[in-house]
Amino acid sequence: MNKMTNPGGEAAKVASPIAHAGGWQNTVALTGFILVAIAQVSNMILARGLAGSVPPFALAFFRWTIIAAGLAPFALAEIRYGKIPLVRNAWPILAAGFMGMFLCGGPIYIAGVSTTAIHIALIMALSPIMVLLISAARGMEHIGPLQWLGTVLALAGALLIISGGHPETFAQSSAAWGDLLVVLAMLGWSGYTLVQSRVAPGASLLARVSLFAAAGALCSLPPAAWEMWTTPAQAFSIKALEAYLFAGLVPGLLAYAGFAWLGGKFGSVRTSLVLYIGPIASALLSFLILGEPPTAIHFIGGFLILGGVWASLRR
Repeated sequence: MNKMTNPGGEAAKVASPIAHAGGWQNTVALTGFILVAIAQVSNMILARGLAGSVPPFALAFFRWTIIAAGLAPFALAEIRYGKIPLVRNAWPILAAGFMGMFLCGGPIYIAGVSTTAIHIALIMALSPIMVLLISAARGMEHIGPLQWLGTVLALAGALLIISGGHPETFAQSSAAWGDLLVVLAMLGWSGYTLVQSRVAPGASLLARVSLFAAAGALCSLPPAAWEMWTTPAQAFSIKALEAYLFAGLVPGLLAYAGFAWLGGKFGSVRTSLVLYIGPIASALLSFLILGEPPTAIHFIGGFLILGGVWASLRR
């Protein structure tokens, strides 16, 4: 019988492992995206779960120190090979560390006292919108009608989340002020996104993150030292030590290493889909760990934010 028409012939034998490999790769990809998203949003769960019981800047300082030390071999190797000229990049590294690590460190942990992890995740998801607007203002990006529509929808969703559906009582809400701290962190992360790509673009992500984390730890050191001096019982407790290790390892080394692995395997565009999984993972973890289920406001605001970000990032 002709092999081309025989289902059990060589053609079928070749096609079967290819299909199997494709299915396996999809499973690995989906699992990787979910695990990285969970690792990233676990920092928001930590912020809400601690609710100020561990000094915020001390937590940020030790988190970034652990990340900087853990990724230091990558940075040292690429500095030695000349991929990261430190003298020329010193100020950009410090700026990236201040915006992306300092502003997204202590303020997030302070915000966790009064706002929820779901709020933090949804507001942080606005970062691509801010990057787009800043890029357009600097003439680096053209915003079309669909992108403007997406921007308006996302900002409307953020306003709904922050105001809780009651903008008239915004100023009296303690949660709203926590949300404003998250807005500050989100703006810092947007600035970091624009700056970090210009720092030694030929170097690997993990090597650069090590330097940014070191800069973030340096910026966090003064307020962290004050917290350690004034509240040593909180800063040096067993609970604080556990928080430092968790923050440095899970939403730190594991999250960054996982993100770098996804980027190398699936490309930066597909890896950015983690952005859409994060708020969903945050909502599920908030319910399972913290007992804080999402409300109708979260569903509506989240739909507007994520839908708006999706529309604004389409060409």
